[in-house]
Amino acid sequence: MVLLNLLVKPGWVVLENVVQDRLGHEVFGTFTALLTLATIVAAVSDVGTTQLTTKRLAASPGFFTEFFPTLLPLRAGLGVGFLLATVGIGWVLGYRGHWLLLLAITAAGLLLTQYILFLRGVLQAHQRFNLDAVLSVLERLLLLGLVLALLPIGLSLDRYVAVRTVAVGFTFLLLVVLIRRFYGKVALRPRWQQARQVLLESLPLAFITLVYGLNERVDMLMLERLVSSKEASYYAAAYRWVDAVMMYLWTVLPLFFARFAHATGRTQEQQELLWFGQRVVTVPLLFVVGFGLFRGELLFFQFTHSSAQEVARMTQCLQLLFLNVLVHAFFAIYSTLLTSTDHEKPVSWLVTGSIVVNVGLNFVFMPRYGALAGAINTLLCAVVVSAGYLWLVPRRTGVQLPWAMLLRLMLTFSGLCAGWYALRRYAALPWWLEAGLAGLWLLVLVLGLGVVKVNELRQLRRRPPAV
Repeated sequence: MVLLNLLVKPGWVVLENVVQDRLGHEVFGTFTALLTLATIVAAVSDVGTTQLTTKRLAASPGFFTEFFPTLLPLRAGLGVGFLLATVGIGWVLGYRGHWLLLLAITAAGLLLTQYILFLRGVLQAHQRFNLDAVLSVLERLLLLGLVLALLPIGLSLDRYVAVRTVAVGFTFLLLVVLIRRFYGKVALRPRWQQARQVLLESLPLAFITLVYGLNERVDMLMLERLVSSKEASYYAAAYRWVDAVMMYLWTVLPLFFARFAHATGRTQEQQELLWFGQRVVTVPLLFVVGFGLFRGELLFFQFTHSSAQEVARMTQCLQLLFLNVLVHAFFAIYSTLLTSTDHEKPVSWLVTGSIVVNVGLNFVFMPRYGALAGAINTLLCAVVVSAGYLWLVPRRTGVQLPWAMLLRLMLTFSGLCAGWYALRRYAALPWWLEAGLAGLWLLVLVLGLGVVKVNELRQLRRRPPAV
């Protein structure tokens, strides 16, 4: 299922690059700003109920029948309220007329996506991870087909927004049918006392969602408002690949979130999960980041209408943002451990501080350096936040950090970069052969430095298949 995500998401990124190339940097840059605003507000509309529901259901299956008659209408009402808030914020920021209408339609689709994530939390909590993984790519798969169908007949921004809405609507209806089939029909009986309890318990998670959304996406909105739609478009083209790569994290980490929550109070079990998860999360992304650093320009082959200077600008943004991916590859799992074990508040304050720094730096440097400033500021803030995670985990959870493994992983990435640099400088190979040799070199480093031990692989081979 992870492989399915890895195949579909990059395919969608390639196609969305084609869309950006067809629509032009100015038009797509403005749409990117609208999409960013809608994404941030849509994420907040969840008010933390998705993570809370996953945690509660993993610990107590009876939570579904007791609370969902209240949760379902509560989430729907929140969605409508936040849709109106999105349009209001857009008007305050200066969007008018047709752009405001596109913002409303885009926000409605994203709010529906948030409702889908909420319902998928039920599947995750009941350990239906394969079905959840399929549903996580279904919307993108439908959108791939619809956009490909539009290309021969003519692509416009209005048509693009329309097919996005159709894809998310179909996915939502399918998920509702599956939930009813697995768990029966849920009678809607909202109770104010339950709603109040859920909101109070989920607010710390909601605050984390807000600050993470702002921290990751505010740069594109600020670029379009402070600099130009073209700079926002360059940043968006690079960030799109980052988002695709990060889908590996967002596919794997929810599995650990549910496992960490299930093991609450059992420190040794959580430590074993963390030490195992460190390798699962980090190792695959080392190669991806290396490719972005040394061959990032290849990811923009779709931009046939862009100048060499524009492609170079997008490549520079990509390289800086891929370093941000590297930081997340090492340290995002620590945030997952903290938030799954009721330590959301210190995490939220930590990320809030980084947002204040990021926004402040953006105001100072974006007008002069444009998209590059946004990428560098994001990287700096990610480093600061990750250092905070390392400080918080042993103090708040009692789980010991895998320092030796972290050192091995850092040495592995350093060795990979040194080998890739030598290939670029001295070998002059085709990119595909160069990347293949770099991948083999990474495998040698992983085994040679003890990141993965040979006896562990032998144990996996000997283990009988699950029935």
